Amino acid sequence: MVKSILLVGVGGQGTILISKILSAGLAQLGYDVKMSEIHGMSQRGGSVSTQVKYGDKVYAPNLGLGEADIIISFEKSEALRALPYLKKGGTIITDEREIYSVPVLTGACAYPHDALEQLKTVVPKLMVIRAAEKAEALGNIKAQNIVLLGTLVRAMGLEKADWHGLIEKMVPPKAVAMNLAAYDAGYAME
Repeated sequence: MVKSILLVGVGGQGTILISKILSAGLAQLGYDVKMSEIHGMSQRGGSVSTQVKYGDKVYAPNLGLGEADIIISFEKSEALRALPYLKKGGTIITDEREIYSVPVLTGACAYPHDALEQLKTVVPKLMVIRAAEKAEALGNIKAQNIVLLGTLVRAMGLEKADWHGLIEKMVPPKAVAMNLAAYDAGYAME
């Protein structure tokens, strides 16, 4: 059986790094894993998404509408934007954080402040966490991605991979201790 994970965020949040760590951990667990990246206007704060598929045999990483078992969102309006990709009965894990895009900042679009309320009406398995807030309390908001990784690992029951070892390998040496704390904090969130 193949499972699909869609990770969505805004450029600069570490969406691609978490996807690489996640893919390596899934491979450690013996799964065939495929990952793809979609970079919108990532360097300018635009939407970024990565898709990870894993299972006994995966032929392509891309997923279509209604195919994601789990959506991980770094920002609540991105979760709302990604909703059409969620499989019926799927799970969304989202940070409650708000990040305003250029169209919102210029007044061309309105920010959906009720995004969580909209999601709650259609997604029975919705986990809303304060990943950015927790990362900031640990010393660096950029560790938000690793907080989300910890929450995802626990939600999916993927503890058997060496997540600490993978984080140590894939983050800069000066940031290892803080990112390990971020992972543990995310793992402890419910």
